Amino acid sequence: MATSSATVVLKASLAGSTAKLSTVTAKATAAQKFAAGQHKRPLNLKLSCASTRSFVLSSQSDSSEGRSAKVQELNVYEINERDRGSPAYLRLSQKSVNSLGDLVPFSNKIYTGDLKKRAGITSGICILIKNEPEKKGDRYEAIYSFYFGDYGHIAVQGPYLTYADTYLAVTGGSGIFEGVYGQVKLHQIIFPFKLFYTFYLKGIPDLPEELLGQAVPPSVTVEPTAAAKASEAGATLPNFTN
Repeated sequence: MATSSATVVLKASLAGSTAKLSTVTAKATAAQKFAAGQHKRPLNLKLSCASTRSFVLSSQSDSSEGRSAKVQELNVYEINERDRGSPAYLRLSQKSVNSLGDLVPFSNKIYTGDLKKRAGITSGICILIKNEPEKKGDRYEAIYSFYFGDYGHIAVQGPYLTYADTYLAVTGGSGIFEGVYGQVKLHQIIFPFKLFYTFYLKGIPDLPEELLGQAVPPSVTVEPTAAAKASEAGATLPNFTN
């Protein structure tokens, strides 16, 4: 009888151990599966990131290819009529001669290349980089915009020399000039009162005919028509900037 009771107890103990072992095995298997899944997940993320990067690069390429590479020429006169208090010379260097760091804010009137229409204004600042007495002038870094009323504006930046022609980068624009890039040639006629610009513009639709009249050859004697100078009706761009 005692032997029979011991046998029952032993069987019960073995059954309990087997059940516990099964539970532990099941948990271990689940943990292994989870770990395996976690191990694979970074690979999926890498593939996903690569796919996303490829899509972004493709989209940027498509966008770039969609920009017009056609070069459009636009001529503009900038004339200082001495009625805007421009330019202002801020001698930050506190030296008696033009020196590095001096600032020159300015704003002048602009006209279409044929001088028949008031187009708007320039607005910007020049930072003096170097005084060059042997050339009887100065080198500036210029950052400014050309405003064309309802048509929008063109922003430029680059070297501005008081004694020679230079090329500046076209850095952007608004209105019909949104997305524009290219360069502009600055021709000094009489510094700082009369300048002639030739823009070489890319990345935008065809410019309106109103901006593309036959340019008057630059010279010291050129002047806007009387109607344009007086900003009469029909002799300005729509809502020209003043």
